[in-house]
Amino acid sequence: MTDPVTGAPTPEMTAPPPADYGLVLPDDWFRIPLEPGQWKRPVRALADKAFEGQDDAVVLKRSLIKDISDRAEAAYENGGIELYISTATIGPIPLSASLLVTVMPPHEDARLTVSGKRRAQEVTQVHLPAAGPAMRRRTRTVPDEDEASGNRLPVTTVDYLVAVPMTAASLLLTFSTPLDAFADAMVELFDAIAGSLHWKRG
Repeated sequence: MTDPVTGAPTPEMTAPPPADYGLVLPDDWFRIPLEPGQWKRPVRALADKAFEGQDDAVVLKRSLIKDISDRAEAAYENGGIELYISTATIGPIPLSASLLVTVMPPHEDARLTVSGKRRAQEVTQVHLPAAGPAMRRRTRTVPDEDEASGNRLPVTTVDYLVAVPMTAASLLLTFSTPLDAFADAMVELFDAIAGSLHWKRG
């Protein structure tokens, strides 16, 4: 944009691209960086926390480490840079949820569309207080009976797609939870976390 009087570029057009982004997450969300070689130690630490005091859960612990490691590797191959996993509980009930942060490069088709069977979706335009305009998509997916993971619970996903200022890239925040009974409450939390997104200058 230019100044309507002087014709000079406005500050928004002359500002450099952000050096990084920031998010405010609950203390009980565990961060896993997705660069190769960097997720092994955090994944083991997460498993140690999840099975603390359960010496008879060796097989389950190994399975959790493998599942999260596989997920981290797949996420990185698709542009993921950080994975956050909730370790919060209400009494004995784990509040299972996650957030994957992905950088969408300039050549990618950065849009959120409504598609797929066995899904209920809604796509809206929103404004994040410190990050600007964003596209938001909420999806409820009912797994197929032959789902390879064995999951039989509906999964609620909320995606936020935000353009990175002064670049042609976009940032994609993908929240997910299998807690169908608490989906609305979890989505409120996801919206609050997304609302904390802000850009960091150099």
